[in-house]
Amino acid sequence: MIRELLCQLVSFYVLLIIIRVISSWFPANPNGPFGQVVRLVFRATDPVLLPVRRAVPFAGPLDLSPIIVVLFLNIVVQQFILGC
Repeated sequence: MIRELLCQLVSFYVLLIIIRVISSWFPANPNGPFGQVVRLVFRATDPVLLPVRRAVPFAGPLDLSPIIVVLFLNIVVQQFILGC
């Protein structure tokens, strides 16, 4: 039961990262409802993405930190640790 809950939480966090990446392509009004949702997503994902972003060099204009974090969460956490 706890393992399934943790698997769902990791999946939800991966979804938040994907939402962050997609929302970064479309500028939002910070005072509008979409801007508030985007700000909440950024606050939720920054604690994980910022340290990875500092450790990994940029590949031109691309930020590889979301890809690295999603792969880590899917492969290491979900497959090896939790066995989802």
